[in-house]
Order: sequence, then C-alpha cells, then structure tokens
Amino acid sequence: MYISAIHTTQHKGGNTIDIIISSNTSKPIYDQIATQIKAMIMSGELQTGTPLPSMRELAKSTHVSVITVKTAYENLQRDGFIETTVGRGSFVSAQNKDFVQEEQQRRAEEHLQQAADIGRTYNIPVDTLVDMLKIFYQGED
Repeated sequence: MYISAIHTTQHKGGNTIDIIISSNTSKPIYDQIATQIKAMIMSGELQTGTPLPSMRELAKSTHVSVITVKTAYENLQRDGFIETTVGRGSFVSAQNKDFVQEEQQRRAEEHLQQAADIGRTYNIPVDTLVDMLKIFYQGED
C-alpha cells in the first residue's frame, strides 16, 4: 500500500515548508521530516536564522504526533542544523559549510567502501567500478 502526502506548513515567520510523509518506506516519520528539513537547509532554501514551524504547528499540518516532530527537531539540533530556544522556537543555525561538506563526504566514503568490498569479493575490476561511478556522478542512465 502506497500512501504519500505533501503537507505545506505556513507559520508565524511567514515561510512555508513542504514535508512529504510516505508510508511506503521503512524510514521512520521523524527521520523523513528531519531529512527533508536538512535538505532544505543544505540547498539554501532555508537560510540561517529562518524560523521553523513550532512543533505543534508542524505536527498538526503533517497529522503526526508532537513527539514525532520533537524527535525530528532534537535530531536536527544534535546534528547542528537548528537551534531551539525555549519560548522563542527553533531556527536554522549558522552552520559551518565545511561541516556539511565533511559529513556528506563521510557518507560517500561509506558507500564507496561497500562498493569496493563488493568489487573485491566478486572480482569486479576497479576500472569497471570507477567507470560506473563516473556514469552515476554525471547522471547518465
């Protein structure tokens, strides 16, 4: 069964945030929310200092529990993407672009390590793996 919904939240700060919740994934809802907000921050769609919807506002617009949104916001704060102040709300933090780049590079390294392990295990030549990476990187099918 595939259920997906786009929830647009317009909050006091005037910004709108579109969150897509899908039940066709094993990814928890709080992780879906956090991942999408991270992507908006990293793309520049949400700038430093931009207020996020309150936990209650986002929970209401996405039809999920406030606890689910709280978990997403806590994860975003732990990872340095947002800052939350009691009584003021949550805002996009002044993030270090180098930190974001380093985090993404670390994630890529994990995937490349897996590819290298598979290549060694099944005797796939490194040149073939490099050619496949180039194709994926350049976006060719």
